Amino acid sequence: MTDARFTKESGAALVLSGDGPRPASVELVGARARVAASVTGRGKTWRAVLPLRASRWGGAELPLPAGDYALTVEAADGAPEIGPPAELPIVQLGTLRASLADGVVRIGPPIDPAYDSGEGQAALERRYATRPGGLENAAFFESFYGRNASCNPLAIDREIARRLPHVTRYWSVVDLSVQVPEGAIPVVEGSPDWWRARGAARLLVVNDWLRRRFARRPGQVVLQTWHGTPLKRLALHRPGFDPRRMAAVVRESRRWNILLAQNPYAARILGKAYAFLTRPIWVEGYPRNDVLQTGDGAATRRDLGIRPEDRVILYAPTWRDDRAEIVDFVDPVQLAAETDAVVLVRGHSRTLLPGKDAAGPRVVDVTGFPDTSLLLLAADALVTDYSSVMFDFSVTGKPMYFLVPDMEHYRGELRGFYFDLVAHAPGPVVRTQAELVRELRAGHPDRYADRYAQWRQKFNPRDDGRAAERVVDRILDQGYLARAED
Repeated sequence: MTDARFTKESGAALVLSGDGPRPASVELVGARARVAASVTGRGKTWRAVLPLRASRWGGAELPLPAGDYALTVEAADGAPEIGPPAELPIVQLGTLRASLADGVVRIGPPIDPAYDSGEGQAALERRYATRPGGLENAAFFESFYGRNASCNPLAIDREIARRLPHVTRYWSVVDLSVQVPEGAIPVVEGSPDWWRARGAARLLVVNDWLRRRFARRPGQVVLQTWHGTPLKRLALHRPGFDPRRMAAVVRESRRWNILLAQNPYAARILGKAYAFLTRPIWVEGYPRNDVLQTGDGAATRRDLGIRPEDRVILYAPTWRDDRAEIVDFVDPVQLAAETDAVVLVRGHSRTLLPGKDAAGPRVVDVTGFPDTSLLLLAADALVTDYSSVMFDFSVTGKPMYFLVPDMEHYRGELRGFYFDLVAHAPGPVVRTQAELVRELRAGHPDRYADRYAQWRQKFNPRDDGRAAERVVDRILDQGYLARAED
């Protein structure tokens, strides 16, 4: 029998121990992260310490993302098999919760069990919806439902931090594995701190729907930055008549004060799709794309273990309404071999939780990488399908390829399009991986130069590296945050 216990010593950890030769390896293996134990012992007894934290992409060491982790214990050569560890109930370890059963460690966010229920959340909602007092000169940020700190909210946060260092910045996160910008305060979704911060901040900057029955308090302002210029039909424009969906869309958009659009085309589409026709739409370019004009990808390549001379292909398809995980239209290992390139696999944010990392020679799964814009900088070419990433990557002027084996199904049954991609795409539109490989190996992207120029003129006229600056200018001009002297 293997003994097991959780400890807060040196940060949260799982400690295993047993009799006999020490194991060859002890690991926790999850869908998006894994950690190895430090194992000691001299033959009679052994001890393994598994830190419940990890560092990825050269970032800080943070608690493990919430989820299930298989506990694997490999016996040393010739040693008897090591028995399963004892089961452990849920314990609070400061930065996370953990339990052990049937060889699986379950990690959860550090929410007090008293609040981790429908009744507990309802009580917090009532407490902070009716709290007395004024608003705090603070900004509350949320990106992709708290799964990372990225996109337009991140770029706006950086500009606010630069110009308004006195403003408190809260970041909504699903758990403490999410790295937030320096100086910002992470608040775990559903915690008392989260409810308080969301109800007290003068400005909320989000890039997707608000949740948990959010209602603006008097004086609060919600800036909805959204997260992409649309090719696929959205919200009220989605195929099929669904009165519940339509009511939900209208109810959600009424929570927003301002909508940010990348370009005039997106402003028209988003305004109609979300019944946002009488309130301000700021057409300022996308703050998340500022770095595409001002930065370079060298640091990101180093963090990903990619040599400067390597060719990098980023595969970034959108999600599908009829499947949970990333589409399997590309064999990344084969693509890397046939193009002599490093292939970065970037699943949509909606595939982060149900999926798992792709692996193989010269393949790096970057679905969990926090900032897509840095990946666009690091890539030499983009392979996508219907994702709005096409409208961001075009800022770089680098080649794009469109792999669309399910175009008829997607256009006719799942979503539909706002324009004919085949007629306007600034790069080859292909149906198979074999066609894609031929284009990547021997194609001539310059034959799309005229289309590319027209595309950029239409979709990137304000992606000039100063979008975040303009957005914060407007925030200050409108008095949504107070200057230091105010």
